[in-house]
Amino acid sequence: MDGDIIIAGFFPLYTLGTGSSNSDASVHEENNLFSFKNYQFVLSLAFAIEEINKNPNLLHNLTLGFNIYDFLYGTWTAFINPFTCLFGNYKIPNYNCMRDNQPIAVLTGTSGAISSQIGTLLGLYRFPQLTSGPFDHVLSDNNMFPGLYQMAPRDTSIASAMVLLLLHFSWNWVGLITLQDENGLWILPALKEEMTKNRVCVAVELTFPNYAISNIFKIMAHYNQINKSSANVVIIYADNEFMHYLMMCIEQILIKGKVFIMNTQWDSTLRKRYFIPGSFHVPLIFSHHRPDVSGFTDFLKSVNPSKYPKDFFLARLWFLSFNCSGSESDIVKWENCPHDASLDWLPKHTFDKTMSRDSYTIYNAVYAVAQALHEMLLHQTETQTMRNRKVMVLSPAQLHSFLKNIQFHNPAGDQVILHEKKKLVAEYDIVNIWNFPEGLHFEMKPPHSVCSESCGPGFRKSPQEEKAACCYDCIPCSENEMANGTDMEQCVKCPGYQYANTERNQCLQRAASFLAYGEPLGMALACMALCLSTLTAFVLGVFVKHRNTPIVKANNQALSYILLISLIFCFLCSLFFIGCPNTVTCILQQTIFGVAFTVAVSAALAKTVTVVLAFKVTSPGRRLRWLLLSGAPNFIIPICTLIQGSLTAFYSVLGYLVLLALASFIVAFLARNLPDSFNEAKFLTFSMLVFCSVWLTFVPVYHSAKGKVMAATEVFSILASSAGLLGCIFVPKCYIILLRPERNFLHGFRDITHHEK
Repeated sequence: MDGDIIIAGFFPLYTLGTGSSNSDASVHEENNLFSFKNYQFVLSLAFAIEEINKNPNLLHNLTLGFNIYDFLYGTWTAFINPFTCLFGNYKIPNYNCMRDNQPIAVLTGTSGAISSQIGTLLGLYRFPQLTSGPFDHVLSDNNMFPGLYQMAPRDTSIASAMVLLLLHFSWNWVGLITLQDENGLWILPALKEEMTKNRVCVAVELTFPNYAISNIFKIMAHYNQINKSSANVVIIYADNEFMHYLMMCIEQILIKGKVFIMNTQWDSTLRKRYFIPGSFHVPLIFSHHRPDVSGFTDFLKSVNPSKYPKDFFLARLWFLSFNCSGSESDIVKWENCPHDASLDWLPKHTFDKTMSRDSYTIYNAVYAVAQALHEMLLHQTETQTMRNRKVMVLSPAQLHSFLKNIQFHNPAGDQVILHEKKKLVAEYDIVNIWNFPEGLHFEMKPPHSVCSESCGPGFRKSPQEEKAACCYDCIPCSENEMANGTDMEQCVKCPGYQYANTERNQCLQRAASFLAYGEPLGMALACMALCLSTLTAFVLGVFVKHRNTPIVKANNQALSYILLISLIFCFLCSLFFIGCPNTVTCILQQTIFGVAFTVAVSAALAKTVTVVLAFKVTSPGRRLRWLLLSGAPNFIIPICTLIQGSLTAFYSVLGYLVLLALASFIVAFLARNLPDSFNEAKFLTFSMLVFCSVWLTFVPVYHSAKGKVMAATEVFSILASSAGLLGCIFVPKCYIILLRPERNFLHGFRDITHHEK
């Protein structure tokens, strides 16, 4: 198309043939394939230029035109068309006899390889180059490509976007396939970092050289590693060319049951050819979000060879699509073409009428050039008056300063920014492509891709040695622990007032079970405690009344009073174990029980030591006689009681009491045969034997009991042990005091408390 200002476009309209093709979307001609899909690039450029030329607010009545050049990447003829564009048909460097047709800017696409090959030449002459392919980190090097602008947004968020997709489907065991280029070196650490944050693990990681032929052999060499991996999801970050060869390899090696997540969409002309039913799950493709461009479909319907008579490529598409050749020869005859033929007739798998991602970036590139030209013309109009406006725009190098800072909204409403550092964060559409009717038999349920199945409620994860964090075993929670979620790292212990159910997935409230005063057992134990405490008080009263008798004065009457008073508290403390428990009663239970029994057993130990000292130390000449005279045994009680105040656990209290009782038992046993009329060592020995027997029997019974039986067991043990002390030590003495008073007065009695010759 002619115009005052020309834009050149280099697009791969023909691709290298790879053998016979069964696709309706490409035509095999002389070892090359004419790509119907890529021709949409030309139409999107023409559509944008028509819109701009109709817009009175752009370019001050100047018109845009365009020249289209095919670019066959990788062949020795690759630079023929670029030379023609820059220097005319003579292709003499630095000489152009057709300056009026020299382009102001060049659009290239759709791969980084094509743009970089042309950009090497264009950079020498400071030609503005706008690329329409995916963002390529190689092309962002301003030293190598000083005049190149990438229209596509940077994939700064694609790593997190892909990981979010994995999390959506609960996939945490994936493979990675990248190329050994700048883009692969950038995406690999970004993906790994996002995966680590979200506990996604890499099952297999493959990198391929950026050489087409080498890729084929290397993919086949790693076939088993890809196909036999337990990961059913593979992330592929590569360019269109690599995807083309990957599809070729899939056709040969039949990779089964894998979901491929990709950053690029392979050539739609190859989808049908490389769709293998039963072997390749439909891919999930991250495509840059783009709005619908109004008017483009209507524009396609109006396109025909008569509208663009100089367009050789459109003529070829028309002849090949609508069978315009003669019946007896391959000579093109226009009269054989349908007069009302339209691109709208072509099926979608042959020619897509919806503007593609690459076509949309070409559309934006044209508008970017137009906006920069418009700003350039306004600037020059303000600074100088020129006779011929065409002279203003014949220097492509002048356009750079305006392109670098251009920002605008295109007719579709999107903001377009060329400066890399100012580009907006990319938004993605996830495209799921199916071919029909081949894909109808696939199940729509997404596959699993995990190293280990999730641990359900009642189980916790246990990492497997020397494996990734996503590989683990599921271990049931221990008793009285629960896990109410999925993939719990640790089980949670139920509080003391709750217990774990059999499935170990929740804590249940324990039923209130206590020894009540109203029930027969509680009433009987309470009456027994009151009766025994009353009996003990009676014995204390007897001892106080007969305090001057020999049997009371023997073995330190003060210790006897202390022991009797502590036994009263021992009997009464059992009442705290009956009735509905609360914080106060629970504290008093352990406190009074521990202190009262400690005082009682300590008093018994002190009485035993007193007996020993009376017979072992009181003889004339003994050096330790002062121990008895100073009342040293009386200090046993406060010392032992202070030690008990530091213990908090019930079993520790009980163990301490048993230890004291054993000490008293041993001392009393050693002193049982000492001669004296009122030697109570035998009674102390027997009382300690009863005490130890009761509490040693209590421990296994208490441990196996539950609910109110535990409380009853503890109350009974308190009453039994206290009654044992009362009965074994004081009942024989009360018998003598009350029933046999004649035995309470013996000649030659020695008061071991206040010893005299």
